[in-house]
Amino acid sequence: MHMGNNKVIGAKIRSIRESKQLTIPEVAKRSGLSTEQVERIENNVDFPSLAPLIKIARVLGVRLGTFLDDQSELGPVICRKKDSTEENSISFSNNATVSHKHMEYHSLSQDKSGRHMEPFLIDIAPSKKADFILSTHEGEEFIYVLQGIVEINYGKNVYILEEGDSIYYDSIVAHHVHAANGSPARILGVIYTPY
Repeated sequence: MHMGNNKVIGAKIRSIRESKQLTIPEVAKRSGLSTEQVERIENNVDFPSLAPLIKIARVLGVRLGTFLDDQSELGPVICRKKDSTEENSISFSNNATVSHKHMEYHSLSQDKSGRHMEPFLIDIAPSKKADFILSTHEGEEFIYVLQGIVEINYGKNVYILEEGDSIYYDSIVAHHVHAANGSPARILGVIYTPY
């Protein structure tokens, strides 16, 4: 797991929060997260899942992408297959309470400034049967399965997606994405969060 990029996320959140003269408890209260959770994210103790990051971004008045940006490019950004190395990867916890397997996110847009969509190649490690915590946040998500089989809990429904299948849903409905059949999977995921 590459923790380099995650360390950047915590530091960026802290510097933006301080620039807005907000305390950690204030951010926690406004985002509905616990003070400890915000502290752990800022100090890179936790690999946060996307939902709390999106909530913190909204409280701070920035786009989710601001936490991932390395540099700003106003024109188009091209990601070559040969360049999508492990160094671009960001690990987020997938909120499984029992087995803390991770999803490895490879950002396809971190150099594009002012963006509203976050496209990722996501490698999902198989997880043993776990109590999944459904996440909910504003916005929309599009997922296209490149390899393996993916199970998506969405509200009260469960959807099984195989290679070549896709799904588009509103993220405000509680959802959880994980690999099915105990095998790894790879998906293209595009997350849109309103600013």
